[in-house]
Amino acid sequence: MRFEPIKALPTTGKVVLTVAAILSAALLFAQDQETLRIQSPLAAEDPRFPRYAGALTGSTLTTGDQYRILVNGVEIFPAMLEAIRSARRRINFETYIFDEGEMGTAFSNALADAARRGVRVRLLVDAVGAKWMDGGDARRMLDAGVQIASFNPLHWYSIEEINYRTHRKILVVDGETGFTGGAGIADHWLGNAENRDHWRDTHVQVRGPAVTQLEAAFYENWAETGHVSAAELELDPQPATTGARSIVAWSSPTGGANGVKLLFLLSVAAARRTLDIQSPYLVLDDSTRYVIFEARRRGVRVRLLLEGELTDARPVKFASRADYDGLLANGIEIFEYQPTMMHVKATIVDGVWSVMGSTNFDNRSFELNDEINVAVASSHVARKLTEDFEADLRRSMRLELDRWRERPFSHKAREKMWGLFGELF
Repeated sequence: MRFEPIKALPTTGKVVLTVAAILSAALLFAQDQETLRIQSPLAAEDPRFPRYAGALTGSTLTTGDQYRILVNGVEIFPAMLEAIRSARRRINFETYIFDEGEMGTAFSNALADAARRGVRVRLLVDAVGAKWMDGGDARRMLDAGVQIASFNPLHWYSIEEINYRTHRKILVVDGETGFTGGAGIADHWLGNAENRDHWRDTHVQVRGPAVTQLEAAFYENWAETGHVSAAELELDPQPATTGARSIVAWSSPTGGANGVKLLFLLSVAAARRTLDIQSPYLVLDDSTRYVIFEARRRGVRVRLLLEGELTDARPVKFASRADYDGLLANGIEIFEYQPTMMHVKATIVDGVWSVMGSTNFDNRSFELNDEINVAVASSHVARKLTEDFEADLRRSMRLELDRWRERPFSHKAREKMWGLFGELF
């Protein structure tokens, strides 16, 4: 038998094979090395559950915190700016996106004004998320004395770091008032989700001992930027004013388990009656798929409220839809928000336990990004979030299994293809 010599591949063929090899390697390393089959012997309604979840996630349990749910930019931005303008001692502010525009200028002016009146102001932005920050805004803040740090700047010698971003949204003023949630500093968060140019989002304002935990998470990232970090924290407990019990969980890139991922897995595992998950992106891995399907097997009503065709990440949307068939077939209700991009990150369990913050229900948030979340046992907070959830359902389209299976083959193929990259998203 005679073998022909292998001919050299055309340049295009080499490129295709190289790209395929890189993507194959990426997919291999992105896959979960561990599947976490988390169950909870305690229900979310059990008075011991907050302490149980705090112990397992390594989070401090606080009591008596006050929460104010802020809906859309019309409520979020005025509350944050008011807190900045009233600051007396210090402002610690971390965000993924800080864009040029009306809001970028408003926040840069407020931070600069605070620094000029003697407030210690630190601003930490992600190097990728804040790449459109206006140079004039940055210069104005620096000239006023604001310290600005960039998280994971991109360099040719550390290109592998491009995948690891801080997605945390934290604003803490004077160690007394804190904010976290889904909104960044950009004009598409303005307004009241009244049209496709104004996103739907939720932030939460916190007062009480949980604020110390939010500020501690800020200092962790601040130190990682190389800046001198002399962390100032309010350590004297504030008097309890509510019956709320809270934990704050934050995470950094890791495989398997971290505080934020465990918090979500435990929260789903603690559901006994209802589970409402609102997230712009929902890409499941074996761990999240396990707890959601186990919840259904326990008879829990599971509702997923996700973004629809109006999305800022179409490949992620396609990857998300790759799981819809199995979810719908198991009786899980799926709704897609219609008016605009829906960017809310909120989970409500049995009307008593709520999780809010920066984390999307996907692998990027659970294992690649730095994230921050607050979880609170409070029927009052859960009731407000549920009211907002129900209002959003009325502006959403419910998917039905039979009709979903009738979608064109090209859509199914596209979703299947992007689903292969789900754990990179």
